[in-house]
Amino acid sequence: MSPRRYDPGRRHRLVEATLDVIAERGVAGTTHRQVAAAADVPLGSVTYHFTSLRDLLTSAFTHLADTGAAAFEAQLAAIEPGGDARARVVESILADLSDNQRRAVLTYELYAAAARDPSLREITQSWMDRSRRALERHFDPATAEALDALIEGLILHATLSTSPVDPGRIRDAIRRFLPDAVR
Repeated sequence: MSPRRYDPGRRHRLVEATLDVIAERGVAGTTHRQVAAAADVPLGSVTYHFTSLRDLLTSAFTHLADTGAAAFEAQLAAIEPGGDARARVVESILADLSDNQRRAVLTYELYAAAARDPSLREITQSWMDRSRRALERHFDPATAEALDALIEGLILHATLSTSPVDPGRIRDAIRRFLPDAVR
């Protein structure tokens, strides 16, 4: 019998591999076998660390939401009080669009899965709550909620458009929505 290999990062690697498979094949095309192959681990490792495919997907989507929310929180926390929060929101949207097609695809896979599986809505609700709290550092709660929806819509349209993103149009949309909303 060969010695057991010590691999403390295996569970996290499986979560990351799950996101890779979802990005490539969608939730419907994700299987234990594909995740094991993407993570370069035996198939039994997947079922050892995750009781079901649903558990694996939930862990992967929770990781996606937590890392996305943490990045957004950090961006908004770095804005000086009284600073131009609108400009930072625009920068955040443009950064998401310029180099994060994968994350956008994963986010929309999560949204579609959550629309069908109410247990996944806890993940999306937590993500929305964190985004809104981050925005509330600079905007009133009603504005933060509407701005959060506007940001999602702008990213969705830009991600699915066949035309290149026009940063000026995004800046204009935020300016129209928030003419004087900076605290």
